Amino acid sequence: MPIADTSRRLRPAILDKDIDSLHGLGTIPTYSTVRAEATADALQLAHDQMRIRQQAETEKLAIAKAATDAARLAEWEFHNAVLAMKECVRGQFGSDSNEAQAIGFKKKSERKRPKRQAA
Repeated sequence: MPIADTSRRLRPAILDKDIDSLHGLGTIPTYSTVRAEATADALQLAHDQMRIRQQAETEKLAIAKAATDAARLAEWEFHNAVLAMKECVRGQFGSDSNEAQAIGFKKKSERKRPKRQAA
């Protein structure tokens, strides 16, 4: 048997066929093997472990998605708060003040005036 590349996920269709094979094994009352990993009990245990770990993965993915959503909302709340602060600073001190420049605005007096384009 060739060495399997366990770094990639198996396609769901392959897993479905494997589960069908496990269920089909239940209809063979005379099945026996000397390979420990191929016994009916070992197969059932492996299937149960797979299901438990898939469920844990699904739960952790849901938690990660919720954390991502919460972080994204917090980023937007912070951004909107900074925009509100910038409007307040500009309103309180003016757009040509040192305070406006301190928070990232360019002073109005330092902007280049647009030049006429020659025809």
